[in-house]
Amino acid sequence: MPVPHLSAERRGEQILDVFDTAFGELLAADPAAFRVKFRKMAASAFAFYRGTACLFYRDMEDEAGEGPAGGPYLDDRTSRVWIHGDLHAENFGTYMDSQGRLIFNVNDFDEAYVGPFTWDLKRFVGSVALIGYAKALSDEQITELVRVYAGAYRERIHALATGAKRDEVPPFTLDTAEGPLLDALRVARSLTRFGLLDSMTEIRDFERRFAPGGGSVELDAATRYKVLAAFDGYLETLPESSLARPDSYRVKDVVGRRGIGIGSAGLPSYNILLEGNSDALENDVVIYIKQAQTPAVSRHVTDPAIREYFQHEGHRTVISQRALQAHADPWLGWTELDGAGQLVAEVSPYAVDLDWGDIDEPEEIAQVVADLGRATAAMHAAADDQSGESLVPFSTERAIDAAVAADEDGFAPLLVDFAHTYGARARADHQIFVDLFRNGRIPGL
Repeated sequence: MPVPHLSAERRGEQILDVFDTAFGELLAADPAAFRVKFRKMAASAFAFYRGTACLFYRDMEDEAGEGPAGGPYLDDRTSRVWIHGDLHAENFGTYMDSQGRLIFNVNDFDEAYVGPFTWDLKRFVGSVALIGYAKALSDEQITELVRVYAGAYRERIHALATGAKRDEVPPFTLDTAEGPLLDALRVARSLTRFGLLDSMTEIRDFERRFAPGGGSVELDAATRYKVLAAFDGYLETLPESSLARPDSYRVKDVVGRRGIGIGSAGLPSYNILLEGNSDALENDVVIYIKQAQTPAVSRHVTDPAIREYFQHEGHRTVISQRALQAHADPWLGWTELDGAGQLVAEVSPYAVDLDWGDIDEPEEIAQVVADLGRATAAMHAAADDQSGESLVPFSTERAIDAAVAADEDGFAPLLVDFAHTYGARARADHQIFVDLFRNGRIPGL
């Protein structure tokens, strides 16, 4: 963690240095996108935390005794687990899996990589501290929330490590979820593909096309050709089960996109409209092609065997998501465009993020946090020797279970201490960042 006695000026210099490494090239290419990103980050300490995984991992590397090769509960296995990489409280939501089930689970795998499992847990509990502070919870109440998360994670990891079959530990579905998770799933179920298509497209000359405006950018002929060539490369990365009906992949239209979120500022993005699983216009499918980013954690995990496992960042994102998420999006794949790795996935009509706006009572927050602890454990357990990938060739749940069992009593207190300390640090960093931004101290803006 950052040295506590650092002055605001010195910490500001650290923040600017980290930003230059993480965002420098993209910011220089599209400063307007980063002005939007940074204004969103300025809105609250939590928004700042969401947008600064790069700073978080710099701090993890600086923390005494922490790092890929050492630290509490870390050994040669538990420091080499497939991790989400940006596991904060708002990176959970709904999706339709490849079996047609609505699932509530972790989402947004842009930062996924292989590293210490405790980094995921610490990033999450830091976000809990920030949410708790914003909702005016006491330090004691925040402590209890972190303990609830740690306990739920520990219980689920132990159950999976000691013989519980994965079908005995079901995912959160319409049949098994409760509270705000069930609410999100019900909202997702009320959504329709037609509703999504109606918001993005129109019918012209008896065929569906993208509607102008709304962030769409018409492409010139040369760019359109390059995007369609990249699309052809993407088709080769799909599993055979996704290729049941060749007409599904007939391209109807393609556009560029503007206005993507905090984590993707400056990254080129395109939408492609496809025929879908029938000739009916209401079954058309929208996919996106987005330049994949370098995950923040990869700058602090230097094992060449991990880096060399991936062809490029698009390949890394997809392989990581398929490892971490059971029955992932059947449209998920990768490609290359202008020499850069690209992530390709469906613009899902069934994606609903967990909304913390109305989750205010400590008891309800605790219920949600416990469920997210269980979801975290299931994610870590999925990506191992049974995932179909060779990068993590051992049972992660057994490795994590053994590491925690060696110091059971210290597990929750470690996360509690981190949550309070880093939550305070993030609130102070947010104010430093706002002052840097509003006074024109961020180069390139």
